[in-house]
Amino acid sequence: MDVDGTLLTEDGAVPGAAAVVTALRRRGIPFRIVTNITRRSRQSVVDRLGAHGIEVQTDEIYTAVYAAVAWLRNRAIRRVAPFVTQDVVQDLQEFDLIGGTATPSVRQSTPDAVLIGDLGDHWSHGLLNEAFRYVMDGAELVALQRGRYWLGPTGLELDAGAYVAALEYATGHNAVVCGKPNAEFFDAAVASLADADYPTIRRSDDFSIGPIAMVGDDVWSDIQGAQQAGLEGWLVRTGKFREDVLAASGVTPDGVLDSVASLC
Repeated sequence: MDVDGTLLTEDGAVPGAAAVVTALRRRGIPFRIVTNITRRSRQSVVDRLGAHGIEVQTDEIYTAVYAAVAWLRNRAIRRVAPFVTQDVVQDLQEFDLIGGTATPSVRQSTPDAVLIGDLGDHWSHGLLNEAFRYVMDGAELVALQRGRYWLGPTGLELDAGAYVAALEYATGHNAVVCGKPNAEFFDAAVASLADADYPTIRRSDDFSIGPIAMVGDDVWSDIQGAQQAGLEGWLVRTGKFREDVLAASGVTPDGVLDSVASLC
C-alpha cells in the first residue's frame, strides 16, 4: 500500500485506513507500506502514520530512500551529494556527504553519486546547477523516484521527477531510479515478506505467497510499475486520482477502488 493519497491525505487519514491495517493483521494477510516519500525518513513515516492511528513497524515500511541506500551500499559508493531534506539526510549518515543539502556542505571533492529527492520549495537554481555540474564531472545520477506530481496542502504539486528530467536533459545521462516504478523496489518489498511472522505464509526455498496487489493513487508509479513487476495494480479514487488522467494514461488497473477502505 502507498501512503500519500492512499492511507493519508493532507486532511489526515483516509476514512477506514486504520481499520484496514488492523483487519489485515487480524486475518494474517501480509502487507508492506511501499512509498516514494522522499521528504521523510522511515521512522518519520512510522511516526506520521501512528499519529493518525495507523500503527506500523519500521521494517514494514519500504521507502525510496531505503532502496537508494541499499543500491549505493551494494555498489560500494561512498561519496554522495544529497539533494534531499534534512530529515532524509539522517538516513544517509553511513556515506561521505558532499555538497547539496549536506550539513556542513563540503565541496572539496567530486562525489561518486548525486542523489535527487523532493525538496519542494527549497529547490533553487543554485542547487540544481550544482547537481548538474557534479553529473557532468562524472557522478552517477541517482533518483529516489521520478513521480510527476502529488497532492499537497494547496493542490497538485510538482514532484521530484520534474527535476530529475531536467538533469537528464541537461547532462544527457539517464538517472538510476531506486523507488517506484523500479521493479527491483517492488521485488525487495515482496521478498521481505519471507521473513515476516505471518501464519498464512508457507516458507520454502522457492518462496511464494501467491497473488500480490499494489494499492495506490498514482497511475504510473503504483499501478503501471506494479504490473510491470508482475504484481496486480489497484487504483484508489482518493489522493491525486483524476478520471481524465486515467483515461489518457493507457494504463488499465486490475481494480479501481473508491478508497483503501474498500479492502475491508
